[in-house]
Amino acid sequence: MASIETPEIVVIGGGIAGAAFATVMARAGNTVLMLEITPEHRDVVRGEWLAPWGVAEAKRLGLYDIYRANGGHHLKRHITYDEGVPPAEAEARTMHFEALGNEGPLTLGHPKTCGLLDDAAVAAGARFLRGVRKTHVAPGAPPVVTFVHGGVAHELKPRLVVAADGRHGKTAQQAGITIEGDPPHHWFSGMLVEGADGWPADLQSIGTAGDVNFLIFPQEAGKARLYLGAPLSQKERFMGEDAPARFAKAFALDCLPNGEAIANARPASHCFVYPNNDTWADVPYAPGIVAIGDAAGHNDPIIGQGLSISHRDVRVVTDILKASNDWSPGAFAPYAEERKERMRRLRLAARFASVRDCEFNERARTRRHAVGAKMMQDPVVTGLALTPIVGPENVPAEVFSDAALAAALA
Repeated sequence: MASIETPEIVVIGGGIAGAAFATVMARAGNTVLMLEITPEHRDVVRGEWLAPWGVAEAKRLGLYDIYRANGGHHLKRHITYDEGVPPAEAEARTMHFEALGNEGPLTLGHPKTCGLLDDAAVAAGARFLRGVRKTHVAPGAPPVVTFVHGGVAHELKPRLVVAADGRHGKTAQQAGITIEGDPPHHWFSGMLVEGADGWPADLQSIGTAGDVNFLIFPQEAGKARLYLGAPLSQKERFMGEDAPARFAKAFALDCLPNGEAIANARPASHCFVYPNNDTWADVPYAPGIVAIGDAAGHNDPIIGQGLSISHRDVRVVTDILKASNDWSPGAFAPYAEERKERMRRLRLAARFASVRDCEFNERARTRRHAVGAKMMQDPVVTGLALTPIVGPENVPAEVFSDAALAAALA
């Protein structure tokens, strides 16, 4: 095989998790090679909402200023609109993120952010190869990475391989990392729109009406990322050539003030449909290999934690690597322990949200209104609802049990 210079670290995946990792480690003086299969980053409806606890991680990683300088957009308010609640009553319950002691979530376009971080990694000294094919890893000391680039086969034996190739990547599987998961419980569909200037730029909204769960997250310059949750029986509801137009029109709801601003906005992406569920790896490492981001398991997208999880993963793993010359499997045990509990708590918070917001019969409507009345009164309901905002470690541990969840939804 032809060869290239062997780096200390090979990162497989040039998305947000991989490029953030490459940037941090290259800035720390390590030699890093990042491999990406795609010739360019496309909009595939991945994370574009960085929770306040994820914003804190981005700052610790030295990445926040990149985001803000390139269109990162802070949201200041949240309103839960619902078919059974008059809009004025919903607005009286507005959540102001500043009151929670943070700047609010940060919204940013996913393909654009991937490119920004790729550029940051290269500027820090990492080497970046695109259009890579036939990537394969074998765990060991050292691990072995083989791939094809530009028609030339390569074999490398770095100190460490980082699996950052997302939920559909093969690196974790090749490394023998076990990914577990629960069954899908509903469908989610997402789309980007432009020209939504009539929607307040600082306001995110989540709610339920009829048989749809709607989510609105404004971005810079009149853009907004939209999501709709629907029952498992309705996979094809927002599929087909006219799906983008039908998707946008679904936001013309009586319970949603300014919904016409969303319904009349211009679709700026395809309409993607995907199942909602959780996956996880209790041990996200193998000899010479560590998995981060979705490659180590993803949280149910209904609570939008993907970007924050990735930033935490990058911060925890890079802190371990920078603190010691010991990069053996045992060095990653603290990461595995912290991530296991973090993902367990987020699974419960996501299950709470999915049962509350994405079930649509009469019993579900009655439950949703009862749960809403408990907000800021019942500590379990409040804790589960705020977990996606403040972070799972900042909510009392007793909130996160099956029994507490069942009681909150009773």
